[in-house]
Amino acid sequence: MVKQRVRGGARSVTAAGPTSWGGGRALAVVAVVVAGVVALHRVVPNRPGRIGSLLESFLPWAGLLVVVLLGLALWRRSAVALVAVLLPVGAWVHLFGGLLLPAEAAGGRELVVVQHNVSDENRDPAATARALSDVGADLVALEELVDPQLAVYEKALASDYPHHVVRGTVGLWSKYPLSGARLVDIKPPSIEEGWSRGVRAVVRSPYGDVAAYVAHLPSVRVGAGGLASQRRDESAALLGRAIADESVETVILLGDLNGAVEDRGLRPLTSRLNVAERGFALSFPAALPVARIDQVMARSAVVGHIRTLPATGSDHLPVVARVVLPGHR
Repeated sequence: MVKQRVRGGARSVTAAGPTSWGGGRALAVVAVVVAGVVALHRVVPNRPGRIGSLLESFLPWAGLLVVVLLGLALWRRSAVALVAVLLPVGAWVHLFGGLLLPAEAAGGRELVVVQHNVSDENRDPAATARALSDVGADLVALEELVDPQLAVYEKALASDYPHHVVRGTVGLWSKYPLSGARLVDIKPPSIEEGWSRGVRAVVRSPYGDVAAYVAHLPSVRVGAGGLASQRRDESAALLGRAIADESVETVILLGDLNGAVEDRGLRPLTSRLNVAERGFALSFPAALPVARIDQVMARSAVVGHIRTLPATGSDHLPVVARVVLPGHR
């Protein structure tokens, strides 16, 4: 401890840090800015480089920045900073706090669904199929189905899922009968012919008919110019229009949408469908997941909880969700 002489005696200053609860105005300003970005992310412009979508893709990670700000405010012993940090805390909890709640008890009128991009480079599709089958889900949606792996999935899933439909590189396996299966055209104009990543079928579930959509939207890239997502956004718009025109009231969408639900590029879907109420389920990349781009959404139904499954031979983690159908909550 170092002492300084002042009028009226001596005062102490510790080397460890400030002893006053004053100051911290810079931290307070940063906290207010973070709160504004989290709460008002929709007003962040998307040009240039679709920066708004890029921000929204990783928005949940703003929680880590809030924790850092809180730690600095405590170290700085600043009352002003601590009060200011409450703003981003409140904004983050408002957006994402519900996802931290535990899953509700299982009910009667619900379907358990699995969504997985199995990867066209998967070296052990049989093991992947067994892992998905062991979940006991009612529906299994798969993307990046290519020959000869497709035949492996069809054989491995046949006993537990006697009904299935495949269009292009996406497919749906079901415990219940399927009808009205058809291709869903979500190909952006700039992609060459032969690209087929959407399928729709009606599931004859014990609780009524459900229109199930499986989709794999185009990939996005992050580079020096920002987020390259134009094709993904165009495909999302096409899929959104197809779902809007769907005559069956209850709809479940499963797919690798290459975007987080906060990403404004998926607004054609998230504006029409309910998203998961609980669970973060970060699914990509499998080695160190930073975002959930594998989604389960629903219309006239509630996606009550979503979680990831252990890694398979894919670069995505599978996700499993409970979808509560009309008539039960």
